[in-house]
Amino acid sequence: MALIKPRKSTKKLSVDDGPVITGALRLHELRSRIFRNTRLVRVWLPPNYDASGATRYPALYLNDGQNLFDPATAFAGVDWRVGVTAERLIGEGRIPPMIIVGIDNTGKNRAREYIPYRSLEPRLFGPQGKRYPEFLLHEVMPLIEKYYSVAKGAERTGLGGSSLGGLITLYTQLALPGVFGRLLIESPSLWVGNRKILEECRRFREWPNRIYLGMGTREVGNAAKDEKAVNDVRELENILRSAKLSEARLKVVIDEGAAHTEAAWGARFPGALEFLYSGHSV
Repeated sequence: MALIKPRKSTKKLSVDDGPVITGALRLHELRSRIFRNTRLVRVWLPPNYDASGATRYPALYLNDGQNLFDPATAFAGVDWRVGVTAERLIGEGRIPPMIIVGIDNTGKNRAREYIPYRSLEPRLFGPQGKRYPEFLLHEVMPLIEKYYSVAKGAERTGLGGSSLGGLITLYTQLALPGVFGRLLIESPSLWVGNRKILEECRRFREWPNRIYLGMGTREVGNAAKDEKAVNDVRELENILRSAKLSEARLKVVIDEGAAHTEAAWGARFPGALEFLYSGHSV
């Protein structure tokens, strides 16, 4: 793995009403030996970030990093507004100061890296998703720990993503129990590989302290397929409830009328972040 020293973003991220971030956004170029490619890793630092090491911050790792902070890089020009949301919640004392890491996907290889199973729907040959947990554990996380004051341990470490990024988030929890204490799973593609992830979840017991699970009712735009997608999420909820996850540990949001879009995931992000980190101290 090649670790490239961070370069502070010189571009001001803004929307119509002014800057969306006053905390620092830094960009790293990560050359992966596991995937044999290069991508950006985006690191959002909270206001008044203490670089001395005296303060250790919780870290939340999110997939599809280019969709999180900046509409200029986000799919369809709509980002999740992760930085502005985190800054507001920190300022209001609803969550602790924290570091948020956006891991870019690699475009044409996104599906291959996010799908861990052989799949005919979507038709995909050579899935590489089973390497993704190793990529996170041995390449992404060491990069962040080298340059930033990150608090270690599952309770201080979260992981999240949407769509196929939500699928690989869930798979990573199964592959790396005890590494992540908080999961943010939006509109997960549970149907991939004939719903194999649900089969594996039924046998799994080492769930993290808190899980946020979100889904819209119009994700596909086809009534029958939308119903199946919601039912899959309800099945996952039942699996998690059977594993003794209480309301304090599991929050499920079925968002009426919401679509499969960055806008929908961004709209639910404040509630997800607050649920995952409220009552959490640095």
